[in-house]
Amino acid sequence: MILDKVIVGAYQVNCYILADAPGAPAVLIDPGADAHKIRRALQKHSLIPAAIIHTHGHIDHIGADHEFSGLPIYVHRLDAPLLGDPELNLSNFLGQGYSVSGQIHPVDDGQLITVGEVILQVIHTPGHSPGGMCLLLKSPPENVVFTGDTLFYQGVGRTDFPGASQDTLAAAIKSRLFTLPDELIVYPGHAASSTIGDEK
Repeated sequence: MILDKVIVGAYQVNCYILADAPGAPAVLIDPGADAHKIRRALQKHSLIPAAIIHTHGHIDHIGADHEFSGLPIYVHRLDAPLLGDPELNLSNFLGQGYSVSGQIHPVDDGQLITVGEVILQVIHTPGHSPGGMCLLLKSPPENVVFTGDTLFYQGVGRTDFPGASQDTLAAAIKSRLFTLPDELIVYPGHAASSTIGDEK
């Protein structure tokens, strides 16, 4: 399994590149900016970008989608509207007015996303955004969860954005993430990794 982290953009987003072997189709999780850095990492492992998955629809996580045109884009159904709306995805706030136009595939809680030999299960964790989601790796090694801006190392996502809710986020973390095994490695949308047990 290849799992590479590329830190991108002014907001230091963790973009994850995931594939089962060199030369295989690769998943791009949250390619928010700096497409050249992402491409360099793909080339390092001889990977072929095959799909984009967004943990949520804010601009700092979606800003490089247009650089990978033609790839299917997976996002939770409730955050799909954010991709095309500069007001909702916060790009207007930054003066960018960005929207995604591509093969957007809305997904739901529990759905499996399969790219090559990589299988990820959607865990809906609203609160930071209505359609915020985490991705549980189901193909070996089965010890990883990508938490986007839901859960960080010693922190949680912001809830002062439109559609956000502190109570909803806290409930999602408690019921959806803290019920997972303590040894599960947490790969968040920003900053360092952790484990479910440590964050409890």
